[in-house]
Amino acid sequence: MKRFLVVLLLVVVVGGGLLGLLFMGKYNGLVSGQETVSARWGEVDNMYKRRFDLIQQLVDTVRGAADFERNTLEAVIQARASVGQVQLPAEMPTDPEALAAYMQAQQGLSGALGRLFALSENYPQLRATESFLSLQDQIEGSENRITVARSDFIEAVRLYNTSLRTFPSNLLAGLFGFEKAATLPAEPATHNAPVIDFRQGG
Repeated sequence: MKRFLVVLLLVVVVGGGLLGLLFMGKYNGLVSGQETVSARWGEVDNMYKRRFDLIQQLVDTVRGAADFERNTLEAVIQARASVGQVQLPAEMPTDPEALAAYMQAQQGLSGALGRLFALSENYPQLRATESFLSLQDQIEGSENRITVARSDFIEAVRLYNTSLRTFPSNLLAGLFGFEKAATLPAEPATHNAPVIDFRQGG
């Protein structure tokens, strides 16, 4: 009888230890996933901020062009101002509506930029300006980095949100208050992407 109790106690202790290790691993996995999502979001936000800064230089350059269409330039200025008014915290976004508003402003700015670059084809003197061409290259690079950063963020969110729904991580998520990460809304440009060729007519 005594041996049985010792064996039972060992089973309980070992089982409890293994269960504790399992839950510890799952908890650490949730923390790691949350940190990854925050880091990936930081990359997305930083790329958009870099583009935001470049656009002010672009506006100043285009303003120096003779007779450039004012409405198109004003649309870029207003879209940039809208982006400046819609900011999100640096950490993992959890409010879907706030994220949607942020992305809507960014997409509005992308559309305004696309129209400006398309119209610039009619201004060879502007396109021959070294600063304009340099800004085109930098903004094009920013757009590419934004696309990559968005993809990385979407994947990190998918993995993290999936872990919140799986057992036993879902128990820990509820117990320790892990929130679901907001997902990026579908970007219209990905379905009907206007091609902006920065090299035409140059």
